[in-house]
Amino acid sequence: MEFDRFVANLPLLTPLFVFAFLYVIATWRILSRAGLPGWGQFIPIYNCLQILKLAGKEWWWIFLLCIPIVNFVIVVIVMIEIARNFGKGTGFGIGLCFLNPIFWLILGLGSSPYQVPPTNPVQ
Repeated sequence: MEFDRFVANLPLLTPLFVFAFLYVIATWRILSRAGLPGWGQFIPIYNCLQILKLAGKEWWWIFLLCIPIVNFVIVVIVMIEIARNFGKGTGFGIGLCFLNPIFWLILGLGSSPYQVPPTNPVQ
């Protein structure tokens, strides 16, 4: 009975599996271009730390993601910084925030090189 239900839903699930597979490939390519291990996307919390590294942010920013309302602002900042580090503009960063699957695939399957974020020298 369960197998019949699975087979009946297979036409609906196939595009989802294909999209998930493309998303994994895109994320792997994004992380690899930045010199980070692609397998890290599968490990909870570590994948958040990798995203913060992509944005050039410190590890402790992960705690800011746990604060309601503040986390929304932090995600916007992080996505805009990731877009800039790949040579894209602020508009692309906003797209990464609100239409993440589409813009993440564009970023991952595209050819934009990762540019190491500049460090802020202490003055």
